[in-house]
Amino acid sequence: MVLNHKVDFAVIFSVHNANANGDPLNGNRPRQSFDGFGEMSREAINRKIRNRLQDMGGAIFVQSDDRVDDGFRSLKERMENHPELGKLLKVKNFSSEEFKKIACQVWDDVRYFGQVFAFKGKNKSEDGISERVRGPVTIRIARSVDPITINSMQITKSVNSEPGEKMSSDRMGMKHLVDFGIYVVYGSINTQLAEKTGFTLDDAEKLKQALVTLFENDESSARPAGSMRVQKVYWWEHPTKMGLCSSAKVHELLTIQSSVEQPMSLDQYLIQLNQMEGLNVEVLDGF
Repeated sequence: MVLNHKVDFAVIFSVHNANANGDPLNGNRPRQSFDGFGEMSREAINRKIRNRLQDMGGAIFVQSDDRVDDGFRSLKERMENHPELGKLLKVKNFSSEEFKKIACQVWDDVRYFGQVFAFKGKNKSEDGISERVRGPVTIRIARSVDPITINSMQITKSVNSEPGEKMSSDRMGMKHLVDFGIYVVYGSINTQLAEKTGFTLDDAEKLKQALVTLFENDESSARPAGSMRVQKVYWWEHPTKMGLCSSAKVHELLTIQSSVEQPMSLDQYLIQLNQMEGLNVEVLDGF
């Protein structure tokens, strides 16, 4: 059944001695706003959701190179080698609506987040393919509740990659970690776009589970196991398609602020969840 009511959500997660989301334009230091607050891009969050959906057995169009499960190393190959889409693409002026319908049915992330299909050649009079799907799930940039402290340490290479190499001072690097931070990310699901992509109530439940387990199976040297943890997920369900109010007003129902000068745990934050008549909220603990 297609989702028939608006949904808003929020996720509170902690970062402890980890690099939540490195900035390649700043030496891979944790992303930080001009006023010192930690940030995590919506693209990084979407990537983690895609990975969790894939772990649940979902079909993902935009797969990470280290998670490819169908043998295709490019989006174009994945698209052209799907039986239905491959057949459709052979039609000189194929139906855009049919293309989008099949893509949404096949791949979970296209149905959730949308996708731009822009590839050279292969029809539409050989000028290439340019199709856009707008997805119902939108997510904001995650931001820390307080300004973060970044701890930088120098690391050295302890072994040569090639025979005959000599160890030297230029064989050093830097690792940057957030000492501790509580981050909040907000999102919503639009019912009008859900109808267009076929996003269902079951999809909403899968998204909720992905948020609860966001950092599972996501370990790396920058994010060791246990260093990033979902603390709480807030899931608001409106009684109507348009919702009782804007997503901004719903998100403002949740307030969180530190109760000490340098908090080092969620217990040192004051979390207040205000209620709105007619709006149901489910509060889930992280995995």
